[in-house]
Amino acid sequence: MAQLRPGLLFTDAFGSAGAVTAYHRGGKCFLRQRVSPSFPATNGQIAAASVHQRALAAWRSLPHEEQLRWEPFARVVEPHRPPFDHKARISGNNLFISAYHGFATLGNEHVPSPAQFETFPTFMGHILGATVIGNDLLLRVQLKVYDPEDRYRLLTKIQLTSPGGGRNPGKMRNFMAERSGNDAAHTARISNYVSIWGLDLPTYQVYARFILLDTRTGYRSQYLAVSGAVTL
Repeated sequence: MAQLRPGLLFTDAFGSAGAVTAYHRGGKCFLRQRVSPSFPATNGQIAAASVHQRALAAWRSLPHEEQLRWEPFARVVEPHRPPFDHKARISGNNLFISAYHGFATLGNEHVPSPAQFETFPTFMGHILGATVIGNDLLLRVQLKVYDPEDRYRLLTKIQLTSPGGGRNPGKMRNFMAERSGNDAAHTARISNYVSIWGLDLPTYQVYARFILLDTRTGYRSQYLAVSGAVTL
């Protein structure tokens, strides 16, 4: 690995470009060869890739004047990836793709129209517990958010590990939460949960990210990281 030496053109780097990946350790930036492992994609990953291809095709089909309408709305939107310095912004293309994915996740896939990005309400949440029905695990979570217009839906990104296991964002999977009992109780149904992570245990460590999806615009909030142990 080689350390990145700041210069006139580059002061820092994040992510991958070409055959190089930039990563950070001890406050310093290093460069290494990009790893491209070969592995069979899951059905969910294949479906997500298909949605993304349709989103890209939809963007390319827009008249240039329509594409330009997305730019001013994107200027105030912070990216969901580092650097989180409140200075970086996304492009109109990024915002369009995000909205397309958001509506697809909500079960309403269509070509979105440019819309003002509105600040999401502050929200909190935690894991209540879990039960098993057949091959499905029902993870119960509590969401606290002020949503008088019933505008937002909860998307959960979840990873199950053995007790004491570490979090791996690459092993998190998306599950829309279903509202139950009252406005604050939600349930994320994880079908065939044992086969997803290859673990059949009486107790799991749960790592989750809570994300609000705006049903009007398709936009999504920054995530809230939560974790906890559940015994089945």
